[in-house]
Amino acid sequence: MRLPSVNPTTTQAWKKLQEHFEQIKTLRIRQQFTDDPQRAEKFSIHFEDFYLDFSKNRITEESISLLIQLAEEVQLKEAIQQQFSGEKINVTEDRAVLHTALRDLSAMKPEIKGALKQMKAFSEKIIRGTHMGYSGKAITHIVNVGIGGSNLGPAMVMEAMSHYRNHLNVLFISNVDGDHLTQTLATLDPETTLFIVVSKSFSTQETLTNAKIIKKWFLKQGSERDIAKHFVAVSQNEAAAIKFGIHAENIFPVWDWVGGRFSLWSAVGLSVCCGLGYSNFESLLKGAHTMDSHFRSADFSENLPVILALLSVWYNNFFNAESEAVIPYSQYLTEFVPYLQQAAMESNGKQTDRNGKKVDYQTGTIVWGSTGTNAQHAFFQLLHQGTKFIPTDFILFAESLYNDPVNQQKLVANCFAQTEALMQGTQDKNIKGYKEFEGNKPSNTLLIKKLTPESLGGLVALYEHKIFVQGVVWNIFSFDQWGVELGKKIAKNTLKAIENKEINMVNSPSTKKLMSKWLDMR
Repeated sequence: MRLPSVNPTTTQAWKKLQEHFEQIKTLRIRQQFTDDPQRAEKFSIHFEDFYLDFSKNRITEESISLLIQLAEEVQLKEAIQQQFSGEKINVTEDRAVLHTALRDLSAMKPEIKGALKQMKAFSEKIIRGTHMGYSGKAITHIVNVGIGGSNLGPAMVMEAMSHYRNHLNVLFISNVDGDHLTQTLATLDPETTLFIVVSKSFSTQETLTNAKIIKKWFLKQGSERDIAKHFVAVSQNEAAAIKFGIHAENIFPVWDWVGGRFSLWSAVGLSVCCGLGYSNFESLLKGAHTMDSHFRSADFSENLPVILALLSVWYNNFFNAESEAVIPYSQYLTEFVPYLQQAAMESNGKQTDRNGKKVDYQTGTIVWGSTGTNAQHAFFQLLHQGTKFIPTDFILFAESLYNDPVNQQKLVANCFAQTEALMQGTQDKNIKGYKEFEGNKPSNTLLIKKLTPESLGGLVALYEHKIFVQGVVWNIFSFDQWGVELGKKIAKNTLKAIENKEINMVNSPSTKKLMSKWLDMR
């Protein structure tokens, strides 16, 4: 069964939204609060430890009603059902999209249970020190070698969960940048380091290049038979991993129905399992599953991912906002925005709809941001007084991890104040020019009780589902990534030309000139 393929611009809701937009495009948010003292209550959702305040948006109750009508007309309910039931909704790659199945511990497929059991047993041996290196020393460092979703997800979780880390040092190597690789290896002891090579195909150029260099470095002290104690793989291509020298019992499975950017819930999260312990990894899964259940069952008007997605569509397609900022008020979430960038822009950066036609409306938004309060001293000037229209998500945790009331109160005050300032602007009519703030800048505030493995799992799943809803509304396939293939293909030919120092193997005159200059400058 194919996903519904409804061009959103042909729906009655879209036409009504266009008319509605013309009527309220100059609406002042602060006036809406004056007119309706209950606005903050009406435009909020409370689910478990999550509270979403979306009252500071350029919307009315009619706006939300029409956006929900749009979701219904593009058959969002049917699309959600198809995803969770395992239909091959990734049509262009003929695959199901079942990363949600990885975190449903109550109805788990046998192969997923088997993988989790393998992860639990292995990680516990590493943590207890019973899996020792070739010289009999315990493992002290874990290095995840992977790129894209094989890096961004685990790296984000490890950074976010710094408070919950055990004694193991978990590092990440992704970029095919020899300087970074050399510098990282210089800090490691081959006797006490475990490398996790993460590549579904076990043919990703960057990952395999780095893995081969690491193996060569390791063999300067260890032997071929010692590789089994220091190298494991997460891959679908068992034969290639074995050929590399990794023992079959040290290969962890990943399946074709798990997309790379949604794979941290699988054995791709093995480094997380080792660095946080299996119980915390399982809590991460449980938190995500709780959000999955909410997404599947909640009415659209009370559905966190649906409301966030529809607001994004509202600004992208009617206000012509090209980007949206995400500002987590926690330094632990410093890697959250880079993770979201891949999840959102690789998913919804598409110009061909599900009917094979080029779209004539905007699809994926540019996602960017950084942590507050750092961001306030960087790009908030542009948010407040710049010429760009940028809706913003603020993410804040009610409780600090170390129970430091002074800093936490200041963090909370800054977060709340920024959302208010963006909305209010300067209210003194005598203030003009350089000191004037226009205000009326929309924002959402997502307040979460505390940063825990469960709440992080829920937060990531929330944004995953937001991305899915956007893709359904825009009538595009969110789960392929053909856009990354062309550059890879050209790079192979360019690499041959570089290796052979044969400029004429390159087609582009510009690239030929660049290569010539590069050769001259070496």
